[in-house]
Amino acid sequence: MKLIKKSILLLSLFGTFLSGGKAYAQQTLVDVKVDSAAILIGEQTVLHLTVTADKDKAVQLVIPQDTLMAGVEVLGVSKADSTLIDNDRLLIEQDLLVTSFDSSLYLLPPFMVIDGADTVYSNQVALKVSTIPVNTDKPEEFYDIKEVWKPPFVLADYYPWIFGILLTLFLICVIGYIIQRIRNKKPIIPFKKPEPKLPPHEQAIKELDEIKQQKLWQQGRSKEYYTLITDTLRRYIVDRFGINAMEMTSGEILDIIRKQHEANSVYESLKQIMQLSDFVKFAKMNPLPDENDLSLMNAYLFINQTKIEEIPAPGEGENAEGEGKPVEKNDSNISKE
Repeated sequence: MKLIKKSILLLSLFGTFLSGGKAYAQQTLVDVKVDSAAILIGEQTVLHLTVTADKDKAVQLVIPQDTLMAGVEVLGVSKADSTLIDNDRLLIEQDLLVTSFDSSLYLLPPFMVIDGADTVYSNQVALKVSTIPVNTDKPEEFYDIKEVWKPPFVLADYYPWIFGILLTLFLICVIGYIIQRIRNKKPIIPFKKPEPKLPPHEQAIKELDEIKQQKLWQQGRSKEYYTLITDTLRRYIVDRFGINAMEMTSGEILDIIRKQHEANSVYESLKQIMQLSDFVKFAKMNPLPDENDLSLMNAYLFINQTKIEEIPAPGEGENAEGEGKPVEKNDSNISKE
């Protein structure tokens, strides 16, 4: 008898070894709970589904997408949440949002879980759906359907219309402008033509004329008067002689101009302006009226005696020889301004 029991125990252990320990596999469990088992028509409640299975098992929870049963509708299904618990078990939780529009006592069908070749069913829960209580003995408590409420005025609601109208008007104006420019044979994008650059001597004479009209030294503004004259001469020297006179001192400018053959006759005129200007700007000297007039006259003289003019093209002058070649032209007929 003992030998038989030992044989049976050994066979059992050997079978368990061959099956890889599957004899210790636990059963899959399915549980359903409801938040509220009694609701009114149109109200909602949540069904909580819980599946407990071995972590290595592939289980599938079958959930209806639209209707649990006649009269009970599924409004939404949450995403399944898995948690590893003790004994290498996996806890799967999922919620269903349901409602009903028919008053009755419903015994909800069990949920089904496919566990490999087996099928496991959950417990059943009941759901009572009641109508809204009405006191038929007091008909005065019955009210008609309320009228539709008119929403309050909110300007932001009309922003798309306002922006749309403004954009349409803008596009109409742009199209009209383009058509008008095309009809008048004008460029669509107007641009101001740059004024032709005057020759250096003409630009300098123009600036000296403006300084003369301002009558600065007559207003006691001698420093500003000499600053404008010397700046005009410096710019002229830059364009005429190619000297960076704007960055030089008066002495440096005079040293270079003294070496220019065409400026020999007016070197002393330029020297008078530059030296007197330094006295006014740095020593705060107040020149006499005759000195102020002489400085302006010498500025005119220096420009006219050193200017370069081009001989006009054939048909525009008496002599067409040397066309396009710059020549020096001195004009000593300078009257006192």
